[in-house]
Amino acid sequence: MSITGNQYNEMVKKASPPSPKIKNFIKAFLVGGLICAFGEGLAQIFKALDISKIKVDALVPIILIVITAILTAIGVFDKIARHAGAGTIVPITGFANSIVSPAMEFQSEGRILGTGANMFKIAGPVIVYGSATAIIYGIIYYIASR
Repeated sequence: MSITGNQYNEMVKKASPPSPKIKNFIKAFLVGGLICAFGEGLAQIFKALDISKIKVDALVPIILIVITAILTAIGVFDKIARHAGAGTIVPITGFANSIVSPAMEFQSEGRILGTGANMFKIAGPVIVYGSATAIIYGIIYYIASR
């Protein structure tokens, strides 16, 4: 028995409940905004402590990454992400989560072959293509500025 594409689409619509898009947008906006506001709050605290702008610009993402890694390791970040969706993925916290999650999943296979080898499954392509893009941009910038 074969089915047409339209029949298949109808079966999918019946089996898949509609997602509450507006509610999801609001949750993502609020949680993403809270993460960014927390980062900005850290920046303001560091500036009030008379820490240089260069150090503040490095400290804030480092702290957000460490907090996310810890929350991912203890299983809290995934619960937040389940409700907030893209609000946790878009900021730098999503990148930290994408590195720690596979590492936690494969830690039973050992530190090198499990954690180390699987850590960059998701984030690896981002690092590779981001680095390649930065190199290409640098070459173009160098040529254009001559």
